[in-house]
Formats: sequence, structure tokens, C-alpha cells
Amino acid sequence: MAVLLTFELPDGSTREVDVVQVLNAGYAGRSQEDVAAHVAELAELGVPGPSVTPALYPVSPYLAQQTDRVQAQHGHTSGEAEWALVVADDGELLLTAACDHTDRDLEVHGVAWSKNAGPDVLARRAWRLADVESRLDDLTLRAWVTHGDTSTQIQHGTLAELLAPAYWIDVLRARGGLTPGTVLISGTIPMTPGVDQFADGWSVELADPATGDTIRLQYDVQPMPAPIG
Repeated sequence: MAVLLTFELPDGSTREVDVVQVLNAGYAGRSQEDVAAHVAELAELGVPGPSVTPALYPVSPYLAQQTDRVQAQHGHTSGEAEWALVVADDGELLLTAACDHTDRDLEVHGVAWSKNAGPDVLARRAWRLADVESRLDDLTLRAWVTHGDTSTQIQHGTLAELLAPAYWIDVLRARGGLTPGTVLISGTIPMTPGVDQFADGWSVELADPATGDTIRLQYDVQPMPAPIG
């Protein structure tokens, strides 16, 4: 199933991307303390720790979506604030905001399985990586969850907390995967303790303090009907 994503750039031009490969990084913090914190978060949900960090999970290309609604099969799915590296059809490298919506019940049985049970939601705007590369560590990444009419910030950090796009570009190049249609999701930053991640909606913001420009995405989580049989 082919997926066509369209991104608007700051100059008003657009880039179309026929998605052929999606990779989700995991345990990708530059700080081992942050990695350990994320492993501890998942351990509380019964998820065993990885054998190697950082990890890289291939997911089905159709899971890269620009959508305002995610359908969830039960009440234990949640997002993760991330950046996404996108190789456009002309080979240009783009950076945008993403939210990796994950099945937490399935995660107990296999992280790769859980990543394939929900979409990677991407924003509809992007920056050229070359335009922000000199100040990547200053870019901020935040996420909010909604419960009814209440919105609560659940994640807040900078890209300095995560392995840089340059690291993953080298990984992709070594694998022969730095090709048009590739989408790589960065891995996430720690969640604020005590905030309920099993929410009615998620919002993610990638911001550039130097310019004031912000890339946002938002989606509602819609429960599916109960199965019959």
C-alpha cells in the first residue's frame, strides 16, 4: 500500500514523498541516564529492556500518516514526541515533528510488534535539514495529552537529548537506506512522571527558538468498537 506524504516548507513550496521505508529508532538518547529513564518507564509497563541500544525497528510504510485521528483498539495506546528525518523524492533531507503511537499492551510481548500496531503521525510542515542543521541542539520538542477538556504537558526537551540526525544519516548510508521515500523516526525523550499517557488526544511541537517557527501536529485518539465474536 503506497503512502504519499506532502510537506509544506517555510518558503511556501511543497515536497511530495512516496514512502517506501519507515524506521523507528528506540532508546536513542545521547545521555545514558535518559535512556535508562525511558527503559524504566517501559519496565513499569512490563516491557523488557533492549539487548542493544540504540535500537532500530522497521515498520510498515503505510503507518507513516498525516492524520488528525488515530483509531485505537483498546485503552492502553499512547504517543511519543519525536522528530522525523524524511528523504524527499528529489533526495533532499527534511526535518519535521512526529508522534509514534504505540500499543503498550503489545509492547510487553515485542517492541517491534507494538510499533507496527499504530501509526507514526507526521506533521504537514517541514524544514530543510540544511537550514536548521547548525542549531539542531537548540530546537525544542514538546508534547501534550488531552483528557476531556484538559491539556497537560507530558514531554519537554531539546534535540540535544537525542542522537542527532547526522548519526542516523550515517547509519542509513551504511545500510544503503538513505534513499528517497525513507522516513526515520528519532526515538523519544522522557515523559513527565505522574501524567496519564493513555489520553484522548496527543499534540507534538517542534520549535526553532532562533526564528520562532514551530511545526505542530495534533490528533484525537478514537476507540474502536468492541469486537464481535
